[in-house]
Amino acid sequence: MRISKRSPAAREYFRAFYEKNHIRYWAAMILSILGIGVNLFVTWLLGAMIDIIATGEADRLLGMLWVWLGLAVAVVAVDTGNYGAKFGFIRRALVQYKALAFRRLSEKSISAFSRENTGRYLSTLTNDITTIETNYLEKPFEMAAYALTGVGALAMMIWYSPLLAAVAIVLGVLPVVVAVVTGGALAEREKTVSDRNEGFMAQIKDLLNGFSVIKSFKAEGETQKRFNASSQAVEDAKYRRRWCEAVIGEASGLCGLVMQMGIFFVGAYLAIRGDITAGTVIIFVNLSGYLLNTINIVPKYWAARKAAAGLVEKLAQVTEEHADRAGDPIPAKLEDAITLENVTFGYEPEKPVLQNLSMKLEAGKKYALVGASGSGKSTLLNLLMGAYDGYTGSIAIDGKELREVDTDSLYDVMSLIGQNVFLFDDTLYQNITMFRDFPEDKLELAVHRSGLDGLIEAKGESYRCGENGNGLSGGERQRVSIARCLMRETPVLLLDEATAALDNQTAFAVTDAILHLDGLTRVVVTHRLEEALLEQYDGIFVLRNGRVCEAGRFGALMDRKEYFYSLYTVANG
Repeated sequence: MRISKRSPAAREYFRAFYEKNHIRYWAAMILSILGIGVNLFVTWLLGAMIDIIATGEADRLLGMLWVWLGLAVAVVAVDTGNYGAKFGFIRRALVQYKALAFRRLSEKSISAFSRENTGRYLSTLTNDITTIETNYLEKPFEMAAYALTGVGALAMMIWYSPLLAAVAIVLGVLPVVVAVVTGGALAEREKTVSDRNEGFMAQIKDLLNGFSVIKSFKAEGETQKRFNASSQAVEDAKYRRRWCEAVIGEASGLCGLVMQMGIFFVGAYLAIRGDITAGTVIIFVNLSGYLLNTINIVPKYWAARKAAAGLVEKLAQVTEEHADRAGDPIPAKLEDAITLENVTFGYEPEKPVLQNLSMKLEAGKKYALVGASGSGKSTLLNLLMGAYDGYTGSIAIDGKELREVDTDSLYDVMSLIGQNVFLFDDTLYQNITMFRDFPEDKLELAVHRSGLDGLIEAKGESYRCGENGNGLSGGERQRVSIARCLMRETPVLLLDEATAALDNQTAFAVTDAILHLDGLTRVVVTHRLEEALLEQYDGIFVLRNGRVCEAGRFGALMDRKEYFYSLYTVANG
């Protein structure tokens, strides 16, 4: 459990294994040590029985029988307790470790997460955790058992014959040196396997998500090549790791065999001279086996544990990268306005999407953003949600610059209904409530305003939506998204073509219901230029090439007969 030369983030992950888990850890360790004592006692018993046979003391055999029966009961009791403590420790350690990983991941902002490859997380939370469970959490108990068994065996050897013990010590140094030298190489290969698995996970995710595109463009052959290359890279890395493990095992095994044979021949020589008994020779044969296991297994386990610790370090690094920026919390309300002044932003610096854009969105009012495709409407809403902070100019919420705002508190102020809807493979109810409990009347109101009444009546709240909502139509998924956003009741509601997948009648009814909500600031990106809706907005901002080219109420914009007038005429022509 000693932690050194690790980053603060990594130390937190290592601590997660042992938090409120120390009793189980030490109980398993102590019981493992008791098991060692039992094994060594068995070795002594075997030697004693050989001596009884050699001396012909038959009356002592009955006493030995009772000792063996008592030993069997002790073995069962110790092993059962050991399993319970060890399995309980590992279970809690992994639950806490994975919970911390997901918590740190959840703390990232939308901006931070959008810059990352989710394949990294799939790999670190599946393949890597399996390796950590086996090599970092399970191995220490076995390693301690083998190590202490070796120490106990060596102590008994010294007691019976210091000369044989000295031979064992001299011959046992070489396997330890092999483990120290090769341990770093194994850790490096384990990390390479993890990295290749990460790329493979990302590749699988991409190919499965793009399955319909692959089929429609008849690109099966090309994608097969990409899949095969990624799979080959993973298996090549595993192949090199296995060879490294095999070399370590063979080197340790060979050195251990040399040690065992040396002990055997020296022991045979001493027995021939009459310095030790036949029982002592048997004891030494068994003890050398324990010592051999220690020399063969402990270095290998230590190298594997070191490699697994590297995977914990990797997870810490992954969740630490692009960490949420520090900022000041803001109240979950909008008192005055959201003000944008000379905002310029581009996904590529030399290609700005928004250029010197300025506008004021006053609290409690309704605004529409209209313009041709590519004019920057969706980008503007993403900026307001804090998805990108590489803009110039100023975006202020009640006078507080957005870059200086804690993103977690920002999400208490704003919520976005986007064009791309994601639904969980869960029930309609859980997808609307996002796994939280709400009063029934509040749920019913959100369902009604989003136009979900018919769907709920037909399928019921417990209907499972399928993977990413594949059990629903596009319009039904969009209405679920709208209902879920209405449940939050944030002071500012951003809608990015939220009714694009709905039929005209439903879209009109949903938009009209949203525009009649009291106390909310609404900013709506829309391509539906319907007079009955447009007249309800307190302001319409017309975007063209990333700039606000017109702004005002519907009637005033129509009277000017400029760009907005042209858009409206084309849409209703």
